[in-house]
Amino acid sequence: MKTRWLALLLGVAVPLGAQTLTRQNLPAILGFENGQPGQTPSVWSAPAGVAFIDAQVFHSGKYSARIERSATTAGTFSTITVAIPLDFTGQMITWRGWIKTEDVSDSVALWLREDQGTTASVAFATSQGLGVKGTTDWKQYSISVPVVSGATTVIFGFLVSGTGKGWVDDLELLVDGVPAAQAPGIPTIFTTDHEFDGGSKITITSLSEMQNKNLATLAKVWGFVKYHHSAVTSGKHHWDYELFRILPQVLKAPDRGTANQAIAAWIGSFGSIPTCTVCATLKTDDAYLGTNIDWIVDESLLGPDLSQVLQNIYRNRTPQTKQFFVSLRSGATGNPQFDNEPPYVTIKLPDSGYQLLALFRFWNMVQYFYPNRDIMSDDTADTDYWDNVLSEFIPRIALAQTSVSYQQELMRFIAKINDTHANLWSSIGVRPPVGTCQLPVDVRFVEGRPMVLRDNSKTAGPASGLMPGDVIEELDGVAVDDLVAQWRPLYADSNNAARMRDMGNYFTRGACGVAEVFVDRGGDSFYLITNRVALNTLDLTGTSTHDRPGDAFQLLSDDVAYIKISTLKSADAAADIQAAARTKGLIIDLRNYPSDFPIFALGQLLVSERTPFAQFTFADITNPGVFHWAPPVMLVPQEPHYNGKVVILIDEITQSSAEYHSMAFRSVPGAIVIGSTTAGADGDVSTVLLPGNLSSYISGLGVFYPNHTPTQRVGIVPDIVLTPTIEGIRAGRDELLEEAIRQITGN
Repeated sequence: MKTRWLALLLGVAVPLGAQTLTRQNLPAILGFENGQPGQTPSVWSAPAGVAFIDAQVFHSGKYSARIERSATTAGTFSTITVAIPLDFTGQMITWRGWIKTEDVSDSVALWLREDQGTTASVAFATSQGLGVKGTTDWKQYSISVPVVSGATTVIFGFLVSGTGKGWVDDLELLVDGVPAAQAPGIPTIFTTDHEFDGGSKITITSLSEMQNKNLATLAKVWGFVKYHHSAVTSGKHHWDYELFRILPQVLKAPDRGTANQAIAAWIGSFGSIPTCTVCATLKTDDAYLGTNIDWIVDESLLGPDLSQVLQNIYRNRTPQTKQFFVSLRSGATGNPQFDNEPPYVTIKLPDSGYQLLALFRFWNMVQYFYPNRDIMSDDTADTDYWDNVLSEFIPRIALAQTSVSYQQELMRFIAKINDTHANLWSSIGVRPPVGTCQLPVDVRFVEGRPMVLRDNSKTAGPASGLMPGDVIEELDGVAVDDLVAQWRPLYADSNNAARMRDMGNYFTRGACGVAEVFVDRGGDSFYLITNRVALNTLDLTGTSTHDRPGDAFQLLSDDVAYIKISTLKSADAAADIQAAARTKGLIIDLRNYPSDFPIFALGQLLVSERTPFAQFTFADITNPGVFHWAPPVMLVPQEPHYNGKVVILIDEITQSSAEYHSMAFRSVPGAIVIGSTTAGADGDVSTVLLPGNLSSYISGLGVFYPNHTPTQRVGIVPDIVLTPTIEGIRAGRDELLEEAIRQITGN
């Protein structure tokens, strides 16, 4: 057992799905206090359905992380994992944390690894040899490895091997006994340029129309130079601090020409652009998106001098696969990884300069490395959409006077790219409705109205007076439509289906204590006085699935088999298909999120020939803004083959990996998709760090059908559009499942 999982941990450069953060951002996640009870630990790479945020058992604070394995859990072990760049100096790295166990058959362990590049593991340690198993109370464990010269990444995690439950909390990554965030960095421009460590020295109390226009031009030029100028792409300049050096001149410029001259002189101060000997080329025959830099030749915007400077930078760029600020993640995904982007943890807000830096940083990441920039507009014919968003949010973000208003304005800004992955995840606590308590029920918008689905507390739920089937008309004296209108701009989602799903999950949050609710109960309307209760007393796992209770595989009748992907294990797919062999049809329920990744293990049993089902686009580091097509992703037939009809169930819960699974299964000849608009956010995520210790993601890959039809924002379009009804839910019916059975049996 030990040999097998040790080999697995050593054999993968970065475990599939592991999120690469920075050491400065680690303290925010190592105690799990930013998680949501019942959900997979955010940011960590962790298996849904196996790893959870636990609000009932913890060492300190409010939450811990729990891995729970049964005899049917896939593989021999499960792990939660993160990775950070090894961008520090020191002698010894220590990984320690508090662990508690219950009925663990094999062992639990901390593990720690250093990698060099994308393939070589150069150091490894684990606490597995201590043999921690069975049932044990909280105890701190520690492992260490020496800092290896040439190592580039530190990967670390917690695992449970065998069956049972293991909890971990209060984790720490130390370098020579101090938190990794405080370790001396490898010398870069960040270690030598400290002029603005204490603040940007930029204070903006108002902005004229001319200042706003000049700042918009500066934002575009700053980003273009960041990703094209050889002295910047090589890391020779602290590009954030260079922004603070040019900002005062741009702010005081009386007109556009004066601002442009100041910007051109500023770029000239970095030295002449060396004429390229091996110049970059632009390959367009396999491109989905081309460059978006036509504006650099617009002399009416830039003036002749600045335009020529930018064109010279572009002509003399050289081929490269990695820049100081961006690279492509190793492995099959290749989504952009934004390197050397400090989150400025200690900066005191408000700070107009750092707030503008956040806007400029995110705006340009989207401008050059967001694969869906062509469809993020609410009006896809608006070719100036992203430029207009920049102009709109310069004053809103620069003039935000509190930390909370700054975060909320960033939320509104990020929502403009219409990407369910791209929220200000570090700051969900300031997104309305704000509060640390919630009514003890799950809410789902049905027929456009918030409806109580179930109690999520064994005690407080029934005692609340709310009943499944109740439709909420007012909350604390405010009509539902008014609440939705107030909150909508702060919910960053790809489409309205995902937005209403997320609003439903948070709808009854607020201050602890009494709440007044006006409800419709089957035609009877009345006010109800109830109480919000602490989140850590609730079971919120039900919000992540609308599938059928019970086992992953079920025979609903002699004619109908059912599989739900939320708990299906890849290792069980063949046996389940054999058990379904005599049925007329198979229902695959994707109103959930996969706990494993059975897309190929199951999909290959449903096709009789090689079948393409998806195609990705990936970024071009040499030509920022360009995205190329990758080869199609295939299902390759395997035995045992299933010959019956395939019916797939989807709804607003179906997101990301679940949407990807839907694409694969719908490629089966004759497959039928039943349900409603999915979340419209596919593709592995790329982390975005922002000043003030804030963090977001963007969808980092473009995901399309083989005919190049997009899935982002659109989601998975059903063949039969069907949404649950209030009447059906009140009657305890699953109307989508009923329709799936009708499609198979005819009755």
